[in-house]
Amino acid sequence: EQNKEKMSTINVIRNKLLARIFAVVKRGTPYADTMRYAA
Repeated sequence: EQNKEKMSTINVIRNKLLARIFAVVKRGTPYADTMRYAA
């Protein structure tokens, strides 16, 4: 059961990364570090 939780966490992180990569590719601009601007 705990292993299932770990896998779903990994999937969420992977999906976030993929979404970010595709957004960058679609925009055609490098990834903007939003955390740096938020601080």
